Amino acid sequence: MDVITRPEEMAARSRQIRQQGRRIGFVPTMGFFHEGHLALMRMAARHADVVVVSLFVNPIQFGENEDLDCYPSNWQRDCNLAEQEDVAILFAPDRGAMYPDDFKTTVSVAQLPRYLCGADRPGHFDGVTTVVCKLFNLIRPHAAVFGEKDYQQLAIIRQMVRDLNMGVDILAHPIVREPDGLAMSSRNSYLDKELRKSALSLSRAARLARQRFADGERDTGVLARELTKYIQGYPAARINYISFVDSRTLAPVEHADENTLLALAVTIGGKVRLIDNTLLAGTD
Repeated sequence: MDVITRPEEMAARSRQIRQQGRRIGFVPTMGFFHEGHLALMRMAARHADVVVVSLFVNPIQFGENEDLDCYPSNWQRDCNLAEQEDVAILFAPDRGAMYPDDFKTTVSVAQLPRYLCGADRPGHFDGVTTVVCKLFNLIRPHAAVFGEKDYQQLAIIRQMVRDLNMGVDILAHPIVREPDGLAMSSRNSYLDKELRKSALSLSRAARLARQRFADGERDTGVLARELTKYIQGYPAARINYISFVDSRTLAPVEHADENTLLALAVTIGGKVRLIDNTLLAGTD
């Protein structure tokens, strides 16, 4: 596996790979790999000849009082895991290379960021779309893989790619979960044994919502009240939002149907913000 740190070197290598007629599969990450990341790398390998993984903690998608300065990292472990997955290139630029002092451009998608995490974290998705656009321009992937755990991010990236004619196939990987149901996240490393018990409120609430939908409940107001009461039963859980939205537009809905997505954001122990989602008609 080659480790590349300079953007211009990454761009040159991508041109070379494309000239050889080989497909590039790309997985953008912020590191501290877990099984969810590795699953994305395996999907990329199934759709490409060369897998490129970026490892870059993107400062412009973090808001004030978020965990940019303490985001978990383990460089050597990440390198070892990526190499075991036959990743060809690990692209790990520093912040100054990606955002020089005279950097002035951002990429913004309208409408979709108004909801869910976008309402909760102003400016977050402008940071996401900007860095993904830069990475796409440097790596020029044929396909890029994103996890469905951040459903809103996936929808926004798809919109950007369509609107700007980027020519990248966006592949979605289902949520990868721990054996107890907790959606895998680098931030799970912040949880001690007791906090982890409260973190299970997200996946269990999602399961409860699917069961209530299967039982015939369609009023999302009723469902939201039931889930609020359920999650509040976990002592360390503080609800950021419980939203029932159209899975295509992310707009809130009052009457649930087979296209309704439940999206959750819950802060555990006052500092660990976790997200999860499920289609009410799904089985996840």
